[in-house]
Amino acid sequence: MNLEPKIAAESAESPGGLFSLALLSLLAGAAAGLVGAVFRLSLDHADRWRGALIGWAHAENFVGLLLVIAICAAATGIAAWLVHRYSPQATGSGIPHVEAVLSGELPQAPYRLIPVKFVGGVLAIGSGLALGREGPSVQMGSSTAHLIGKVSRRREDDCKALLAACAGAGLATAFNAPIAGAVFVLEELVRRFDTRITIATLGASTGSIAVARVFLGDAPDFHVDTMPYPSFGTVPVHLALGLVAGCLGVAYNRAIVGTLVAAGRSHRLPVELRAALIGAGVGLMAWFAPGVVGGGDTITQRTLSGGAETGVMLAGVFLLRFGLGPLSYAAGTPGGLFAPILVLGSQSGLLFGIICDRWFPAVAPNPTAFGIVGMAAFFTAVVRAPVTGIILVTEMTASFTLLLPMLGACFAAMLIPNLLGNAPIYDSLPRRF
Repeated sequence: MNLEPKIAAESAESPGGLFSLALLSLLAGAAAGLVGAVFRLSLDHADRWRGALIGWAHAENFVGLLLVIAICAAATGIAAWLVHRYSPQATGSGIPHVEAVLSGELPQAPYRLIPVKFVGGVLAIGSGLALGREGPSVQMGSSTAHLIGKVSRRREDDCKALLAACAGAGLATAFNAPIAGAVFVLEELVRRFDTRITIATLGASTGSIAVARVFLGDAPDFHVDTMPYPSFGTVPVHLALGLVAGCLGVAYNRAIVGTLVAAGRSHRLPVELRAALIGAGVGLMAWFAPGVVGGGDTITQRTLSGGAETGVMLAGVFLLRFGLGPLSYAAGTPGGLFAPILVLGSQSGLLFGIICDRWFPAVAPNPTAFGIVGMAAFFTAVVRAPVTGIILVTEMTASFTLLLPMLGACFAAMLIPNLLGNAPIYDSLPRRF
């Protein structure tokens, strides 16, 4: 006889059990927020150290070039070695692993995943790989919460509720977006409305963002001018942007999966050596163009600020980042996909806006608005979580006036990949990697 539904129902009917879970979610969320905030600060320091190293190395000419390449290769290789040797579940984003644990397909990883994910993520992203901080933050947050649940002697269903809730708390901390973190749990991780998980998720996001903002501040991640409310005449052009983002999202998903398949076929090459070679290539790129490597927040901010790049330069950086993201993910180091997706979304949206501004200025008076909408649309095309994408970009840019354009663009960006039969990226990764 299957007792799990009965136990879950009894647990849900117990006010004391629900109240204790709610309190524990606040505590677990605070712990996840602390881990995520320290991780984010560590990445900021790593980015500054990389910039300072490259600045110093340019004065040393060829010797400096070799040193930058060697350091980037060593850091990436060590990150891959840590994952391969101590915690294989820490590879990549970690979100597919969290989903598999929640569905019962895989057991929870040993808790040594947390330091491996932290150190490996700092080494890999700090060396310049185009990976996001949100993947490690999500997986470390979920593992921290599961550990707290086990120490508190909670039942397995409560531990899984905390795991899901603090995965969202990790995302909230990574992007200073508490509502998006909570919605991400329901829309992407559990894909249903569950009362206990919802209560735990709201509590965890509250605890995480309260702690994280002590260290990170409460300003949105990206500073943009206030955008005017768009007119009704802009609806068709935003739908067109969504169509473009949908096609680009399909291409990006296929690029990621194809790169992973190609990397998986190189059996004779140790994973550490493969990662070191990718790190060396990133180091070479960082020497010549330090502004195009790394997680990409600086690139996104520069794009949304209407930096000095021409359309041709913007397109060139977009193509570089489009290739660098899948290549970085194939290194097998810790690192997520969201931040690189937001970079590409902002760039593709701004390029679209620049073209529209030249040919149809009446419907595209501000290309930057298209950059913001493009972030949500490209996120939707790749991840297939439109509500999370809309709320995430709104919280990160404080652009509440662009909700309607985002809705239309995400509608089209969601439609195209499904018509083309392209699976969401996190549904594709577990089957192949």
